[in-house]
Amino acid sequence: MRATLTFSEPSHVTPDAERPGLLRADFASEDGTGDEHVCDVTDLSAPGAIEPGLEAAGFETIGLEANTALQRALADVRRRDRLTSDAEAAIRQSLTGTEVELANGTRLRIDLVVDDGLFYRRAGPGWIDVNPGGIVGANGHGGAKYVHGDQDVYGTPLRQLMHDTAPDTFRHVTPDGRNDDAATFLLNLWIPLHAPVQPLTLMDGRTLDAERHQLRFGLPVDGFLERDDDAAINDIWRFLYHEDQQWFVRTDMDSRQGYLFNTLGSGHGAACLAGEEALVPLFRALSGAVSAVGSGDGVPAPVNVSTIEPPDDAPDAIRRGWTRLAEQVDRANALITGAGSDEAWNEWRTGTVDALDAVVRRSVELRLVASVIEG
Repeated sequence: MRATLTFSEPSHVTPDAERPGLLRADFASEDGTGDEHVCDVTDLSAPGAIEPGLEAAGFETIGLEANTALQRALADVRRRDRLTSDAEAAIRQSLTGTEVELANGTRLRIDLVVDDGLFYRRAGPGWIDVNPGGIVGANGHGGAKYVHGDQDVYGTPLRQLMHDTAPDTFRHVTPDGRNDDAATFLLNLWIPLHAPVQPLTLMDGRTLDAERHQLRFGLPVDGFLERDDDAAINDIWRFLYHEDQQWFVRTDMDSRQGYLFNTLGSGHGAACLAGEEALVPLFRALSGAVSAVGSGDGVPAPVNVSTIEPPDDAPDAIRRGWTRLAEQVDRANALITGAGSDEAWNEWRTGTVDALDAVVRRSVELRLVASVIEG
């Protein structure tokens, strides 16, 4: 399938002064649209698709349905549309000490859910911001647009927290080092509650030319993490695009499955799927009309909007979502023409809110320390 991924701009890349031989992306690249590329992405939900695997490629899908305590906590997040402190505690408790069996037979025990890195994200189609209140702690985070890796094993804050022992403690592969022998992983777990658009997409690490395309990057985190001054900049990774990179996604996921991937460099980012561009004008127009009706200002103006259909290769969820949105546009215009009653408009508003919700991605992500279990 086709999907648009956003990489660092080559014009913002320079040799890294701190670690000779590596490259660095400067923060100015965040001010633009990034280097967008339409990539061929393998949909792992397709019949016969083969998943590369955590130890080989840096990521793997795991089943979560049997963890009933986790599912209850995630249902609470979905119902409230926010991550509360109670839900956060329940998620941590439900995962700590549990075991995960990978497809290659390796068994991992989740030793710790890390304090940092537990977030609730919402993302609209085509990068529409659906978090008008901005980031407040674990809530208000949008989709991660830029392809990135979450942590440099040699950088901040791991260097300070672990007194330079992280490279010897965690299994990792970086442009200037690797540890294939450690029994301990630092991993991310990404759990979609609903992901018809902007799904997380992951790179097979074996297809990356790390010396040429993996970039050091300093990410300020003072807006959403409580850190000392010497750890206010996260050392993470950005990536340049190359056609040899192979990308994977699942278009059928919900909270019963999650992606487990290596925090220490696995390339990933939210993808804009084929057909999302057809949702954007409908989503914007209906959001404005819903606000007008809900504010009590009366009947909205006629909804004049492009109704270009999604392409044939758009995922089914996007095509269904587009149909529902287009129907709500037609209903709004019929109510305007027929001078619909307040009751009819309230019914329309409820249906439109549901239709808009159906094309918003909601997900929970967290960070884990996990160890290989022998025998």
